[in-house]
Amino acid sequence: MEQITLGNVTITRIWEYYGSVDMTPDTFFPESPKEVWDDGDSWLAPHFLDSDTNIVNTALQTWLLRSEGRTVLVDTGVGNHKDRPYVPLWNRLETGFLANLARAGVTPEDVDVVINTHLHIDHVGWNTYLDGRQWVPTFPNATYLMPKDDFDFWNPENGHKPLLGRGNQNVFEDSVAPVHRAGRTLLWEKSHRIDANLRLDAAPGHTPGSSVLTLASGTDRAVFVGDLLHSPVQILEPDANSCFCEDPAGARATRRKVLGWAADNNALVIPAHLGGHGAAEVVREGSKFAIKGWAPFAPYTEQG
Repeated sequence: MEQITLGNVTITRIWEYYGSVDMTPDTFFPESPKEVWDDGDSWLAPHFLDSDTNIVNTALQTWLLRSEGRTVLVDTGVGNHKDRPYVPLWNRLETGFLANLARAGVTPEDVDVVINTHLHIDHVGWNTYLDGRQWVPTFPNATYLMPKDDFDFWNPENGHKPLLGRGNQNVFEDSVAPVHRAGRTLLWEKSHRIDANLRLDAAPGHTPGSSVLTLASGTDRAVFVGDLLHSPVQILEPDANSCFCEDPAGARATRRKVLGWAADNNALVIPAHLGGHGAAEVVREGSKFAIKGWAPFAPYTEQG
């Protein structure tokens, strides 16, 4: 199953890439306890960890929502033909993302809203495509919702020095600025209501403008958490950041807050990069959290 329905909203998983992220757990999650990964054969492998190589597996995917008659995309992956000299894994990709979107019944012209939960390399790539020698908006009729704090932070004109170093090089220029110049962006702060079912809220820490999207429709609840979680290990160990968190203390506090809300409201937690079943329900377990159950999305069976 690649589609579920929560209340009046359908959620479809659109695949771009699944496989190695070329990092071991101690590199990707340096604060996580070694023993949780040592037990990985029993629950992390093969979807989240290649136990033969001890390399973390990740997914690049977009969440396609249909809500109140509109088509909404949550995060847009890495994109094709993008020069990423400091991230060889994502350099000049050639994937079938748009064909996968078409198989879900959506053309670029059909998209009404694009949400970038933050402006990292792997969340904005399909914002644009290469038309001749120019980067132009992939979704010409859409409003692109971007957190203003991230827009300002990643704008090279502002001279910030991110923890990511040069890992985000070229991203603003080819995947953010062209959309802004085309007049398609809405830069929001603190909170933004999309419709009766969907609301964006600031969730800083991973980046200054990181955000979460809350879905509340009927009795159903879900929260799209972007990069608050890169691995289900961070549900069990909520103080374990990834190596990419700009504000480590802020990321821990936000992760605990959002997971606590999800546990208390029986909300499905939907991160940007989980392979396997893609999302999970969580419960409190002492000062930490546990996985109550997985979403019914079918795990990816092929890498690449």
